[in-house]
Amino acid sequence: MAIIRITLVVIFTLITFAGNGWSAQSTADVPVTETMKTAARQEILDMASLKVGGDDKYVVGVGDVLSVQVYGEGDMSATLPGTRVGQERGEDAAKTGSSGVQVRSDGRISLKHIGDVEAVDFTLTQLADFLKVIYASVYEDPVVIVVLVQSKSRRYTVMGKVASPGTHYLDYPMNIVQAIASCGGFTEWAKSEVRLIRQHLSRDAKLFKGNKLIFDYDDFLDGKDLERNVRIRPGDIIIVD
Repeated sequence: MAIIRITLVVIFTLITFAGNGWSAQSTADVPVTETMKTAARQEILDMASLKVGGDDKYVVGVGDVLSVQVYGEGDMSATLPGTRVGQERGEDAAKTGSSGVQVRSDGRISLKHIGDVEAVDFTLTQLADFLKVIYASVYEDPVVIVVLVQSKSRRYTVMGKVASPGTHYLDYPMNIVQAIASCGGFTEWAKSEVRLIRQHLSRDAKLFKGNKLIFDYDDFLDGKDLERNVRIRPGDIIIVD
């Protein structure tokens, strides 16, 4: 009888594992330490510093809304239920259907399984590479996808005699003429001379006197000084007298 019982147990065990296969599911998140995050961030930034490139790549800033996904695992955004991008602009969340995680004032975003991580000062590619390193402690060879859902950190200001003065989001590359057009254009009494104030100068510095660039719209229409119609950068102030 003892031999029969042992045989039955073995057969039952073999049938059970043959039918279901060997599998396991983690019962708790793998701890991701701040030391690990700091080391991974520094590694990505060090690698970026060795590459030669332009300054036109989008750099994540405070207020931006990002979509972070791990392929096959879904959205990693740790946002409050029902939070949708577009509600701030009065859009119908059910129509937009765009969720995301916003970069907080401390420069961090909250993500599932890994908690708070720094996002500012990364390009989107660098941030995806950084998160891949971190998520490798949770998933095997994860493919991380980072998408800019809404740009809210890059802003410029237009003041003076335009139809809609104020601060605007720099959602896509634009030059002085396009920026003025996006504000409704000149008012009736506006002069053709436009001033652009920029705090930090780089490759366009030769066109500036101090931190100020003068752009004449009438000259532009005549085909003169076209290079002065520079691309707008975050923080720029355009003044139309």
